[in-house]
This record gives sequence, C-alpha cells and structure tokens, in this order.
Amino acid sequence: MRVCSKVASSLFAAFTLASIAFPSVPPQQNASGKPKLGGTLRVKPFNDVFRPSLDPAVESTFFVLEQLYDGLVRLDKNFNIIPSLAEYWVISGDGKKFTFYLRKGVKFHHGRELTADDVKFSLERLVQKQTGLLYYQFFITKVAGAEEFREGKSPDVAGFKALDRYTFEIDWTDPYVSGLYLLSMSFCKVLPKELVEAQGKGFFGKPSGTGAFKFGYWLRDARLNVVGIRLERNDDYFGELPYLDAVEYSPYFTLDQFVEGNVHVVPLRSEGLASAPYQVLENDSLDIFFLGMSCNIGPLDRKDVRHALALALDKPKIAQAALSLESVPRVIDNYIPPELPGFFPLEGAGGADLGKARRLLAGAGFGAGQGFPELYVYFASPRGEAQNRLFREIRDRLEALGIRPVMKHYRSLDELKSVAAPHLVIIEWLMDYPDAENIIFPLFQSRSLLNKMYMGYSNPRLDRLLGASEIEASWEKRIGLFRQMEQILLEDVPAVPLYRVKRRLAVQPFVRGAKAPPLGNYILDVRDVWLDK
Repeated sequence: MRVCSKVASSLFAAFTLASIAFPSVPPQQNASGKPKLGGTLRVKPFNDVFRPSLDPAVESTFFVLEQLYDGLVRLDKNFNIIPSLAEYWVISGDGKKFTFYLRKGVKFHHGRELTADDVKFSLERLVQKQTGLLYYQFFITKVAGAEEFREGKSPDVAGFKALDRYTFEIDWTDPYVSGLYLLSMSFCKVLPKELVEAQGKGFFGKPSGTGAFKFGYWLRDARLNVVGIRLERNDDYFGELPYLDAVEYSPYFTLDQFVEGNVHVVPLRSEGLASAPYQVLENDSLDIFFLGMSCNIGPLDRKDVRHALALALDKPKIAQAALSLESVPRVIDNYIPPELPGFFPLEGAGGADLGKARRLLAGAGFGAGQGFPELYVYFASPRGEAQNRLFREIRDRLEALGIRPVMKHYRSLDELKSVAAPHLVIIEWLMDYPDAENIIFPLFQSRSLLNKMYMGYSNPRLDRLLGASEIEASWEKRIGLFRQMEQILLEDVPAVPLYRVKRRLAVQPFVRGAKAPPLGNYILDVRDVWLDK
C-alpha cells in the first residue's frame, strides 16, 4: 500500500520513537469538573505491530477505523442499534426492504457532501470478486442481485438502490432480522466514491471519511518507517464535536512514557499500573477462543474421537496458561456467548473427564493412542511464550491419551486449507456484531470459507436451521433456532469452546470520559474523552 505524508513539514513533525521526548506536565484538577477542549490523547494498543492499513474492508486497526469512518448505523453500549449516517430508517411490512434516510449536510473530510451513491458504492465494493475480500459471504445470498454482480452478469447490485441524493434502500431476498446488526459492522463504513475510484489503494494512504477525527499524518521512526498515526479533530463533524484536538496511536509507545504522563492509555502489563493513581478500564469483550478440529480428515472425521479429545482438555488450566495482566480469560462452555439476549451459561457442559475420554478413544479403536496418527496443533504466527504455555497444557492432556501432538504455526488461512494431516487449530473469534448468527454462520456453516479453512465441518440440519433463522421474523422463535444449533454443536464437537477474554487498559488519572465499548477495548470510542490537565 502506498503511504503518503501530509507535506514535507509533516514528515519531520512526526516524532522519532528512538529518541521521543514529550514535555513533562503534572496533572492539574479542573475545579469546575466540566469537560475541557484541547490536548492530544496518546494510545498504545494491545497488538505490538502497527499495520498501516486504513481500509475498512481488509484486516485493519479497528480503533482507527472507528474514528475515521461512519456507517449507516452503529451500536450503543447496550448493543442497541442507533442512527449514524442514517438519520432514521423504515422497514417494510414483509421485512425485505430497508429504506435509510441520510442526514443532510454530512461532509467527508475533504469537504464533499455524503450522498446515497457513496453508500451504494461502499457496500457494492464488499461484493466485488476482484477485491479478494471474504465479506461478500454476508451479502451474496441475502441481497437481491448480489450474486449476479459478483459474477459479472450485472453492472451493479440491484438490491442496493440510491433512490435519490439522501435516500438509500436495500432489498433483501428474504426478511433479514439481523440486517441492521450487519450494517453496524466495521467493514460497512461509507467511503467517498469518486476518490476511491480515482486513487485505488492509494486512497487509504491519506483517507477521507466522515468520522469525528480525520487523518493527520503517519507517525514515523528514525528510519522513516510508519509506526503509528495521528488523527485530528474534524471540526465539520455532523455529531457532537470531540473535546480532544488529536489522537496519536502507536504500539511503540513505551511504559516509561506512560509513567511520565505523556502517553495516556496502555494495556495493563505491569502490576504497578493496576492501582492508584491510575484508572483501570476493563470489559467483557466478545472475543472467544475455540480449539477447532479438522472434521474432514480422519480420525477427526469421527464424532466419538472428537468427543474424546474434548473430554481430555482441562479448560481451567488452559485458561490459566493464557492469563496475563492485560488479558483475563474466563472459561466458557457455550458456543454462543451467554451475554447475548436469550442465551444462558452452560455450566459444566465442557468439563474434563480423562477416564471417559480414554474409554471413548478405545471404543474408536485407539486404545492407549495405538494407531492414532501424529496430531498437529496450529497457532497463528508469530510464535510467542503465551502460545508455548497454551500448547504445553494441551499437549500434556492429549499425551495422557497416548496421542502425540506437534506444535505448528501458520501465516495465512490458505496454509491450513491445504493441510492433509489431522490437526487442531486455535481460533480467536472477535465478534463483529452481537448476534448468534455472527458465530454460527462464519465458523460452522458448511459453505463458509472460514469453516472450510479451519475445520471442514458440515451438518445439513444445522445449515437448514441457520437458513430458517435468517428469515424468521419472531425474535423468540429465532433464538429457539439458535439454541437448537448450539445443541447440534455440543453433540458434534467440531470445535471446543475454551475461554472468553476480558481486556484491561491502564488509563491516566487525568483522562476523563473513557468508557469501555460494547464490543471490546479494541474499538475504544474517544469522542467523549477529555484531558483534565
């Protein structure tokens, strides 16, 4: 991707991380307690590498995307759908037509007004085959004309309609209860049509969105490598203006800079940050870890064998192996998070029973592991100590069955798809929107590309129930369908739910208004944040 700097002076305005120095300013309490304008908030994320990708439709930095771009709708802290670029919407009586009425006067950062054509272009971009994106799966069978467009048989998606300058309509092939949740996802952000068409990938080197903050410049190190980004307040924002002048975001900020008060939000990686004067921001993210099994490769193509492996695992010890100050794992036996409306914890459903595991394995013809092939356990690259601890815990339990596991790493999901040997894979699934569909469809539906790469699992009954859930208008009946799907997964065990993660951030005492977002601290919202100093 081509990376642009603001102007020559901006290149030198960007800090040099090798010798970074900020003015040391002690906290000063604001006696009035009222929010103050100004200041730059500096945020260090959980990940240790910065990806200079600002395209909502590819693997990007969610935090930055949330500041730069808006979608038609968004989620509030209680998972409710609320307006964003759409001021309001109307759903037809049959549930197949969603009509969105856009706010008038919303401007992109480069000054041009948002129109319905931009919305149509941005959503069609997700369906195009040449982009190589996986998100088309969410639309291809659900939006009228999406499949024809993707196959080049139509110049546009018939179900995405710009009715006039400020009115956009979606025609679904069937009633779609989760349609608004889908449109709140990070990849459904709206981009300016003419700039993306003219600049291609170069647009994302200095993008223009409608968000509360706009692109300032890339932060660079002494060798001019991009190590972060500066975002600046968008004074033309359609909503309430942020209090901050700017936000700087880089994984290369240091703990020393935080202790000195010059960096304001960091992952909680030191015990000294867990007490006064610092604040701790934590929440139960919808970030779930599974141990997937290659269901299409023997002997893991047998349900009794998969059950044996699942019963051997000691989840509390696995969770303990993944424990850190910044990330607190909590054992989960559900496939669908019980925090979602209508679902409940399945306590004890995934308890370990090594004796039963041995009996099941012996009944399958692998007594004491005799004849069981070498079993690969895959982790995403790069390798780290946390992965080593997790593997050792899994290895010890499987070796108690006589199975020999081998640790492996993959760089891309395509590598997993070509593995011919039986294998397990650690899957981290960060939900995009709070609906059971966002677990079942991408991970366990037989035609899902992710399922094919991770597990190769197929159950026609689950597919039929999932199809029925997509058009079920009754919320209660729809929840019932997902409970049936979860029961199928408990019986088939294509993957083992391991744990969910609570993320923790350390925040300076003079930072006000920071709230844990509904989908996790990855996408911390800083529009209400202000600096009391």
